[in-house]
Amino acid sequence: MIVRGGTVVTARGVEKADIVVNRGRITEVGPDLEGFGQVVVATGLHVFPGGIDSHVHFNEPGRTEWEDIAHGTSALAAGGYTSFIDMPLNNLPVTTTVEAFDLKLAAMERSATIDFGLWAGLVPGNLDQLGPLVARGAMGFKAFMCPSGIDEFPACDLDSLREGMERIASLGSIVLVHAESPAMLRNVARPTAEEFIASRPAEAEIQALEDVIAIARDTGCRTHVVHVSTVQGMTTIAEAQLRGVDVSGETCPHYLLYSDDDLAHAGIRDLLAGLALAPPARAQTVVVNGRAVVREGRLLTAEEAEIAREIAATSARLAG
Repeated sequence: MIVRGGTVVTARGVEKADIVVNRGRITEVGPDLEGFGQVVVATGLHVFPGGIDSHVHFNEPGRTEWEDIAHGTSALAAGGYTSFIDMPLNNLPVTTTVEAFDLKLAAMERSATIDFGLWAGLVPGNLDQLGPLVARGAMGFKAFMCPSGIDEFPACDLDSLREGMERIASLGSIVLVHAESPAMLRNVARPTAEEFIASRPAEAEIQALEDVIAIARDTGCRTHVVHVSTVQGMTTIAEAQLRGVDVSGETCPHYLLYSDDDLAHAGIRDLLAGLALAPPARAQTVVVNGRAVVREGRLLTAEEAEIAREIAATSARLAG
């Protein structure tokens, strides 16, 4: 198959080019290529690589009334995604044991319309499951430092998080962390927008980030912090990378689009339906500065972080 004449987006930039596909693999990208088989005329269209969504929450098995695999993966495919990795906590049973992993794997194999991977969970008391889960194919482990909102998926205190990260490091795997300090959070029943924002302050994220980065440094565990909502949080991760800590982070479009003012103007129905983010949206200045951090690339890529770790290790050897 050849995709001809599109505006192709690659790591090199944007260019008019043809794409040759042979036996399901892209074999050549360039102008005026010779092709065979099916011809897709992409003149006037942009051609992107298939997206990879590494942070999906489907709810099968067990909670398909929320969203099932067939509908969720079809929506991903319609949006241009070709693979995803599903989180371990929204399905029942939660994916913290080999038995639960196998149930979820079977559900994915029945219903997923695109390629997939599965995260497993790190919770108190499942250390003995981590090795077998890696052997079964788990991509890594998700952990919460505060209540997850799912009773069956409890949070790790700092001791259990450290024990888990030590084990995960020994397995050569990775931990993904929801970083909010539980001691700084408040539970407010049916909150207003202002009460909800105040119940999850930015300081809770910063404290949790400092704690998990310290554990990552001590254990050598590859660590990724999900949905970072503050500029100080992004900066904290970047500074740790420069010190050689194997840590990375992600933010989300909603933290770069919505501010606390948007929540303040939302009714309780809107708040409960989708704007009650955890962590919540921040001040407009955070939104603007967060965009600048992302746009300017001040968070290191994986390759840049690896170089920073090598420099830090070399400096430590020379200093010793």
